[in-house]
Amino acid sequence: MFDNISDRYDFLNHTLSMGIDRGWRKKAIGKLKGRPCEHLLDIATGTGDFAITAHRAGCTKVTGVDISNGMLEIGRKKVTKQGLDSKVELRYGDSESLPFTDSSFDAITVAFGVRNFENLDKGLSEMHRVLKPGGMAIVLEFSKPHGFPIKQLYGFYFNHLLPFLGRVISGDKSAYSYLPESVKHFPEGKAFVQRFEKAGFTVCTEERLTFGIATIYTGIKS
Repeated sequence: MFDNISDRYDFLNHTLSMGIDRGWRKKAIGKLKGRPCEHLLDIATGTGDFAITAHRAGCTKVTGVDISNGMLEIGRKKVTKQGLDSKVELRYGDSESLPFTDSSFDAITVAFGVRNFENLDKGLSEMHRVLKPGGMAIVLEFSKPHGFPIKQLYGFYFNHLLPFLGRVISGDKSAYSYLPESVKHFPEGKAFVQRFEKAGFTVCTEERLTFGIATIYTGIKS
């Protein structure tokens, strides 16, 4: 599915979110301010937007992994165009079986990818395994607004208008119907924090953004 929409993925993301997704990524990576970040792992990196943002924010080396070769191909072209080949590496990798040794990274990020893990607990445990002690994991993920009238307006947009526009622009019938379904079943808020803690992370936090449309979760490996 992601291979099918890879060449229109960035355009659709920025257009359908009205550009707000860029601000969310910057705020998420800002959680690392004042923390060491020699090597960061970006899981479900897609076309590399978050990986590039992380490097621009001060991370010396960034490795991004994804299971969609179509996405990675677009991302590598983007990295090369920006002259970041020696700083940002995008490679194939399964989030639930990461091809790295224990305690390899100073920080880990996942933007809008955790809800796609086939086995959430296994994916979070893998993140904990490859993170260095004292390192921070940052998860940026969609969530559901609860207050009136944002809840109702967002529900209409997210469940009806967004899938229609995504289908028309991308040409893929399933991709943007899958999005609201995956968000609906994702254990957001305190439920996700509990899963984060179950994987071994401590000092876990959540920060809701833009009326609760997205949430930043953070956790530390003790």
